[in-house]
Amino acid sequence: MNHRLDKIDLTILSILARNGRLSKTQVAARAGLGTTSCWERMQRLEEAGVITGYRAEFSLRALGPSVTVFVMVELSEHRVQNFDRFEREVARHDEITGCWALGGGFDYLMQVVTRDIDSYQRLMDTVLAEGADVARYFSYIVTKPVKYAPLPFEALFQR
Repeated sequence: MNHRLDKIDLTILSILARNGRLSKTQVAARAGLGTTSCWERMQRLEEAGVITGYRAEFSLRALGPSVTVFVMVELSEHRVQNFDRFEREVARHDEITGCWALGGGFDYLMQVVTRDIDSYQRLMDTVLAEGADVARYFSYIVTKPVKYAPLPFEALFQR
């Protein structure tokens, strides 16, 4: 961004993080702004890549059977081409809903959401078979969600 985020920008981001479905008029009212002023700020935040999209959250339980698995992954070698190959393989699978490169003991943390344990294992077998250079991985099955919250903008950007 060409400018620093100010208190009003952070307020808008906080409002949208909690309810991205609000109309621009509703966001403006909650932020204490005029509709045009709010809309211009939101556009600027989108153009700057701060706001990258709007999406809905769903209850997996209400949609039917599913399993969420967090997977710690260690690659067999630590060369750029190994990381690139693994990351390309991860990008191919929609069931891998999140993947983070880590510093420290393991190389990656993946979040996998799939129908059941069998489909999870088929996914991992595919990833392994496609030459993703995985030395080992550890699976942690989510037994219940405890907390999911929007980003804490106020705490992150206190001045």
